[in-house]
Amino acid sequence: MKAVLVLHERFRHAAGVVELMVWQVPEPVPPSLHGFKYRLAYAVSGTRIVGYDNERGKGDHKHLRDAERKYAFKDVATLLTDFWNDVEATQ
Repeated sequence: MKAVLVLHERFRHAAGVVELMVWQVPEPVPPSLHGFKYRLAYAVSGTRIVGYDNERGKGDHKHLRDAERKYAFKDVATLLTDFWNDVEATQ
């Protein structure tokens, strides 16, 4: 199975732009243990304010302004809820 794009949206939100991308992948992206690859971002004037991703070698993590923190991925629905909670907290 190839990676399957399950979500891709890009739209204006508040003072910035949101882009949401989630793929279902045949094998986890190490060191993540789940079958999803994702990149969620909220940016204002070209600067990322909130970002969630699971980059190869880093695993699941999030960016809140200039800080990077580990993220405990549970499922896609929780991922989206957590992302939106962080976006709303920046307003």
